[in-house]
Parts: sequence; structure tokens; C-alpha cells
Amino acid sequence: MARRDSEAFTAFVLASQPRLRRTAYLMCGDWQLASDHVQEALIRVYRHWPRLRSEPEAQAYARKAVVSVVIDAKRKRSSTEVPVDSVVDTPEVDTAARSADRDLLGRCLAQVPPRQRACLVLRHYDDLSVSEVATVLGCSEGTVKSQTARGLETLQAAFARETNDDLLVSGRE
Repeated sequence: MARRDSEAFTAFVLASQPRLRRTAYLMCGDWQLASDHVQEALIRVYRHWPRLRSEPEAQAYARKAVVSVVIDAKRKRSSTEVPVDSVVDTPEVDTAARSADRDLLGRCLAQVPPRQRACLVLRHYDDLSVSEVATVLGCSEGTVKSQTARGLETLQAAFARETNDDLLVSGRE
């Protein structure tokens, strides 16, 4: 990416926004909220755009910004928000089984603390290495490993509670 102008930024946003939104969704469990988080993250990317020298550097910065925005939002939840028992979303075109699996995963992920969820999403959905996740989250590789392990335990326990069955998840280094 030789030119760091508004056209290059627009192209970057169009190319990266869907993946960033999926990552945000897996962390927060709400598509509209995920869109809001991605917009906030892209504002942060825009502010640093002239200093981002390459596409991989811009992607890494954007991913880190999304993770930070989601975690920050969990910390600063507005006192005016009122939790509800269920949310009626318009279903996407999908098979019933896949939809049920997604719903189950969403419910289980919602029970994982934000930092552990970030590790799980970045490691197993975005397929980042331990060192890449450590860079995104600004922590040590040991912290990523322990948070990922704890997150998997929490996810397994949530799955067992939701389904009255055990979930076998294979870890990886």
C-alpha cells in the first residue's frame, strides 16, 4: 500500500469490514452492536491511517482496535441499558440446524468473560497464533495461553449447562 490516502482507506474498509464485524459479533453476540463496534474501531484506524505502512499492519491494527472497543464497551456499559431475556432477530437464510448451532454457540460464548472470549475468538475463529493474539491484546504469550485455556473450560461448562452434554474441545499450542 504505497498511497495512504482516503481512497486507500475506503478500499481497506470495504475489504476488511465483514471479517471485523464477524469478529466483533463473536465477542459481543449482537450484529447491530458488532457493527457499532466496528465503526468505532475504524475511526481509530482512520486516525492512525497515515502511520500504517502496509496492509498486514493495517489489518492487525484494525483487529486490535475491534477487540479493544468490544472489551471497553463491556466495561463501560451504559446505566440506561436494560437487559432482556431474549432478543428477536430476523433470521438469516440458513438451515435450521446451523441456526440452532449458532444460537447455542452464541449463548455459550456469552457466558465467557470478555478477555477469555477475545482469546478464544482470535485463536480459534481468526486463527491467530499465540504471539499474534498477545500482540493484539497487549499481553504476554503466557497470558494468552492461560486465558485461552480458562476460556475453553468456561465454554465447555457453558455447553454442558446448555445441552446437558459434554463438549470435547481440543486445545492447541
